[in-house]
Amino acid sequence: MKRGRPSKRADIRRAILGTLENSSVPMTTSVLARVVSEGTESNVSWNTVRKYLRELVEANRVQPIALPHSKKPGETGLTVYTIRR
Repeated sequence: MKRGRPSKRADIRRAILGTLENSSVPMTTSVLARVVSEGTESNVSWNTVRKYLRELVEANRVQPIALPHSKKPGETGLTVYTIRR
């Protein structure tokens, strides 16, 4: 049994997964960073959220969805994330 408070990594990953589970629409990294910052009451940067999202994608817990670029045909634009079901 681990002692002490949970690591910041565990808190942020739990907040990301909880946010994606409660959302009916996929979210971008910046939106997730804003929601997680409000939920954990600490300033979490989009770069930190992106790093943990990559870990969750590799662990098959989160699914990335690459959207087409709005102005350049044939290129990918934003990547949104949703919970893997």
